[in-house]
Amino acid sequence: MKWRRGAREVDHRVIYQAAAWSLGYPDAELLSRVDLLRAALAEHPDRTTADPLARFVEYLAGSDGEALRREYVDVFDLSRKQTLYLSYWTDGDTRRRGAALGEFKQRYRDSGYLVDLHGELPDFLPVVLEYCARAESGAGLELLTTYRPALELIRFGLLDLGTPYAGVLTAICTGLPGASPTDRRSALAMQSSIPTETVGLEPFDPRLLPIAETR
Repeated sequence: MKWRRGAREVDHRVIYQAAAWSLGYPDAELLSRVDLLRAALAEHPDRTTADPLARFVEYLAGSDGEALRREYVDVFDLSRKQTLYLSYWTDGDTRRRGAALGEFKQRYRDSGYLVDLHGELPDFLPVVLEYCARAESGAGLELLTTYRPALELIRFGLLDLGTPYAGVLTAICTGLPGASPTDRRSALAMQSSIPTETVGLEPFDPRLLPIAETR
């Protein structure tokens, strides 16, 4: 997945794979990948995207695993303000969201790759990023650009919390063409609206939504 930053052609697939892992639940498998993430990010030529991720990896390396798991639940599972389910930001908990989820699934099928959803919905950002790391050149970039308003709003939510996870979203957003919005109002202006019709999930808990198919 490549685009030009100035005169250079930059491949961000390593960034997307590293970000996908970093946004996963911080279990023993993720923590065992710290050295691999360090090495991969140290070699990446685009430091504006690699450095925020590298700082997050150092945070993982220096933190207690149990504390990391509590933080992950607090940040991503207990509040919709930082939810990693991208179509929530465009369709809310509306009937239209089903069509958006179907589009994600179809995109994965059309790519020719077997995308393991790990029991998640297909718009879950770590799943999306794994697809972006593997898809043909341009396909993943197009998908992330389409959902850039959602990505930027997640980033602002994480910045407001002061959590190191904000660095992961910063890396993703700065890896997209063009400048990021400077505030939440500007990010909201990037999309027409977020529907308000709900299905009665309060507080929002994505684990209560239908389990996605695994292929």
